[in-house]
Amino acid sequence: MDVRGTVAPGFEAVADAFARNFEQRGERGAAVAVYRDGRKVVDLWAGTRDVDGTEPWAVDTVQIVRSAGKGIAAAVPLLLHQRGQVDLDAPVSTYWPEFKANGKERVLVRDLLAHRAGVPALDRTLTPAEAADGLSGPAAVAAQSPYWEPGTDHGYHAQTYSWLIGELVRRATGRTIGRWIAEEIARPLGLDFWFGLPADEAHRIGRIGSVEPPAPTAASGALRVRPKRSVVEAYRDPESLTRRAFGAIDPFPDENDAAYRTAELPASGGIATARGLARCYAAMIGPVDGHRRLFAPATLTLARTEESAGPDRVLVVNTRFGLGYMLHGPAAPLLGPGSFGHPGRGGSLGFADPESGIALGYVTNGLQKGVTADPRAQALVRAVRSAL
Repeated sequence: MDVRGTVAPGFEAVADAFARNFEQRGERGAAVAVYRDGRKVVDLWAGTRDVDGTEPWAVDTVQIVRSAGKGIAAAVPLLLHQRGQVDLDAPVSTYWPEFKANGKERVLVRDLLAHRAGVPALDRTLTPAEAADGLSGPAAVAAQSPYWEPGTDHGYHAQTYSWLIGELVRRATGRTIGRWIAEEIARPLGLDFWFGLPADEAHRIGRIGSVEPPAPTAASGALRVRPKRSVVEAYRDPESLTRRAFGAIDPFPDENDAAYRTAELPASGGIATARGLARCYAAMIGPVDGHRRLFAPATLTLARTEESAGPDRVLVVNTRFGLGYMLHGPAAPLLGPGSFGHPGRGGSLGFADPESGIALGYVTNGLQKGVTADPRAQALVRAVRSAL
């Protein structure tokens, strides 16, 4: 495999692990970037731009990163709170009056970020066109009755997170979340990251698709992990909250369709380079190339202080969330106990670890089974850990 890019001395293990992902773990096309203390130490890419193609992945190739974008979306309410524009302990209806319908009047802004709002699924699913129109999704979650008493439990809001966070930001600022990120985060920091891919950037995006991982071997260092029966049954049962949460858009959208790529869907439609993910997380925890850090110390504490923990009503495993971010644990292994970030279903990952100064972004076009702990991403995380 022709791996391109750069690696700083001491981080060669990351390049080795990245190459092995192609040799042993079924990688098709991917990129990984790592920052340490605001300085880029790893920037690698290899394989094909399209999961089913032959054109090489280029230095500027971007991909849909699915839920890895949730961590960038979560930064917006936290930054608005930091600026005094949003109160995390205010009812959501303070900014979005229609949301209080059907028993949601006590849902707090922090509940949206911590997956405690009780609306991970919809009684009536949305078509792909409705999901993307900017109106139907917010109206549907505003009218939805909660599946549990809000604030008392948690369950991953896999798709509805798009309309919950997106509409909160629009009501509080008058701007869509995609525009807010472009103007306040991406352009100042020089990030390749979008909710809603601009037409003049469309030539850079590759095709994603599902791929079957190879069987684990002794050489790969991977273990064959059999999911718990309860997890398997939850994903198979069309009436389970798990299936309904992930299936809030029905039929499942064509993620390679231009209309989907231009939609602003913070739950699943983030588009980025690995470099863009890593650089954004690096800026959350410290200055980058002369730019001031995004998160003040108090905001960083909010991001990675546990708000939800234990059995997840949707993912059917124990999960841990801060305000908008998954926290290090068995369900989502990151670098260490203080790490915070977000994986994307199928592979992609972005996170930061303030204690070590590390920020990592990983992007792939070959989507393998799994929601939170992809073996390719985990191999890269282990390699980073070994370099510290």
